[in-house]
Amino acid sequence: MKVYKMLKSFKRISYFAFVGWMLVSCSQGDEVVPKGDNLAMGNPSDANTGFSNYFIQKEQYAMSYNSYRGTPNWVSWHLSSAWMGSTPRQDDFRGDNTLPDNFYRVLPSDYTGSGFDRGHNTPSADRTLTVTDNSDTFLMSNMIPQAPTNNQQTWANLENYCRKLVSQGNELYIIMGQYGKGGTGSAGYKETLAGGKVTVPNRIWKVIMVLPEGTNDVGRVTNSTRVIAIDTPNSNSISTSWATYRTTVDAIESKTGYDVLSNVSAAVQEVIEARVDNGPTS
Repeated sequence: MKVYKMLKSFKRISYFAFVGWMLVSCSQGDEVVPKGDNLAMGNPSDANTGFSNYFIQKEQYAMSYNSYRGTPNWVSWHLSSAWMGSTPRQDDFRGDNTLPDNFYRVLPSDYTGSGFDRGHNTPSADRTLTVTDNSDTFLMSNMIPQAPTNNQQTWANLENYCRKLVSQGNELYIIMGQYGKGGTGSAGYKETLAGGKVTVPNRIWKVIMVLPEGTNDVGRVTNSTRVIAIDTPNSNSISTSWATYRTTVDAIESKTGYDVLSNVSAAVQEVIEARVDNGPTS
């Protein structure tokens, strides 16, 4: 068993106390949308108030934001039919004015001419119930510099498959993140954008937990629960088949230092995090 998971009980208590404080002190005053807890499976990095691990809780997703990289470390969200509707894509990319004043607020123009897409973490098409839900996926705090082929083909294929799983009566818990420095976009290799204010990641990963629709979601995770984990290079020459990059949660945790499914029981984690998914891909 991983040593850090022996501290799970203490971490959970600390995490829930912190989240409770954040929700009470939030200046936005918005009600939490009763569509599923975006952070139900855990806070992978114990995000808090640090500049490199800053916790952000929005109605549509939760994240750890890294002000030094100008990108999230990871973003976590729930996906079910309750989040889906007919709202069109808003395409209103903009800086996130809710970030602390001493953080650089990345602008859409910081990516212009870079050869990298403004790559969503929480996808636009995962939040189509209301205009606000969709619009908030276009905040630049939800973006990473992503190679066009990676974003528009490999990643898009996986996102479409996730929504297909929802149409089949499932709900998903998805955590997406990135690590490393330097990727190859349509204009070649780059390590940073915007004069060093935005770091281009080297690898992009995602963990997807698939559950039939129900309640008490964390309690329903068992040794047989399907978990899809992928880890892709941030490259324009990437395969368009996301299944090529299937890996284990354990491997992603080893690369990042995170405890991705920290709210799941340690015994269940030991099983599902060591398994490479071999389920359907379309």
